Amino acid sequence: MSAYPAFIMGTLCIVGGLTGFARTRSIPSLVAGVGVGALYLWSADSLRKGTANGLEAALGASAILFLSSVPRAAKGPVPAVLTATSAVSAYYYGKTLYAVRQ
Repeated sequence: MSAYPAFIMGTLCIVGGLTGFARTRSIPSLVAGVGVGALYLWSADSLRKGTANGLEAALGASAILFLSSVPRAAKGPVPAVLTATSAVSAYYYGKTLYAVRQ
């Protein structure tokens, strides 16, 4: 299991939230981007250290991002990329969590 996808997703979410706020003054973009990004980064750190709940947190952050971006996926390239990357991340961490639990 690797923490790199969670580090990448966390960084992208935070940068995306800050960019959305800078361009449109969107408080929801800022809060959601930084919140989900922080959850990804915390889970990546937990995975790297080998502490508890890192996989669950990464899977949860992926699910939150996926469920919040699916309704907007057809509105442009950014929501479509968010939907696709969160789905890939959810698949990776879901598969990893399932394998660990077996």
